[in-house]
Amino acid sequence: MRIVHFLTHTHTCNGNVHVAVDLACIQAKMGHSVSVISGGGDFDSLLAAHRVKHVVIDLKRTPGNLVVAIRKLDAALSLIAPDIVHAHMMTSAVLAAAFRPVLKFKLITTVHNEFDRGAILMGMGNRVIAVSQAVAEKMRRRGLHRSKLRVVLNGTIGSPRLSSATPAVVKLMRPAITFVGGLHPRKGLEDLIEAFQKVSARVPSASLYLVGEGPYRSLYEQWTARIGLGDRIRFCGFQADPRTYLNASDIFVLASHAEPGALVLVEAREAGCAIVATAVDGVPEMLDYGRAGILVPPKRPDLLAEAIVALLDSEPALQEMRRRASANLEHFTVERVARECLSVYAGALTGSSDESGVSLDQRGGGICRSSGRGEPHYGESSATNHKA
Repeated sequence: MRIVHFLTHTHTCNGNVHVAVDLACIQAKMGHSVSVISGGGDFDSLLAAHRVKHVVIDLKRTPGNLVVAIRKLDAALSLIAPDIVHAHMMTSAVLAAAFRPVLKFKLITTVHNEFDRGAILMGMGNRVIAVSQAVAEKMRRRGLHRSKLRVVLNGTIGSPRLSSATPAVVKLMRPAITFVGGLHPRKGLEDLIEAFQKVSARVPSASLYLVGEGPYRSLYEQWTARIGLGDRIRFCGFQADPRTYLNASDIFVLASHAEPGALVLVEAREAGCAIVATAVDGVPEMLDYGRAGILVPPKRPDLLAEAIVALLDSEPALQEMRRRASANLEHFTVERVARECLSVYAGALTGSSDESGVSLDQRGGGICRSSGRGEPHYGESSATNHKA
């Protein structure tokens, strides 16, 4: 199969890019002819090592540049003659849709960020992959016909982006609480910092490590200094391999207000962190509906703090949550994600409505995986009586 993964860029620190790069490398390893078209980025050597051709086209959305980009895109797609173009961003989906009638490929789109207003444009695909059941259901409610929707839950285990070598060891002050992600309000950083104020009053030895960058970093740094926690909350910047911090942490916390299918949750699980996260969007699915982490309501720093303190106050509880986070990870491999996407491609090419592993729930009109995991439930531990 000739496959093109199409993005506006391939820079690190972007979940859409990470998913696309993983898919391209693994699908090429499976024997398919795979290309990436993007505005360029940080994975050229990795793609080349996996025999993935990278066609760099500047896709900045300015009138003059787009005219040139469209010409170059026409030439690239005509030369590749793909069976499938898999678009991971809105601009790439719109541009690919314009070429589909002429070049006769099937367009697959992935909705990574349903909360974006323009995400409905991803509905132009012949098939639309949602990264969690929650995202699929939200897209259906926004008007996308359920016959197009397929669910392929995110996974990162075995990612070619992460070296198979043991990551470097960093020494953290214990107990160590860690967050990995963009430093902006959607990730609930204000809630997390407010929760840590309460945690530090109860557990004075605790430290919070914020791994990542974002436009609000300086504001968060000023706030933590103003409330007297500048020496307890450490801003660690972007880390190409977050396992360096996750492997040294006791608890991973994700306080997001919206989080379609956070890859970092799988990375935290694989590292053996106990996990506390908000029960939003795809987070419960990434945590086996509460079996692999404590779920709390979003925008409730008080309950977030209670869940963290409950773990820090009880070594047996902490170790049990670490054990549960590490269990049942076989479903979260990049190979499984690649196989399920290939099944979606094949269904689009043949017109099949029943691709293996990614199906629609005919019983209740909702959308579900056919993975044998059973119905969602929220019955285990935490402040809500059961992440981003």
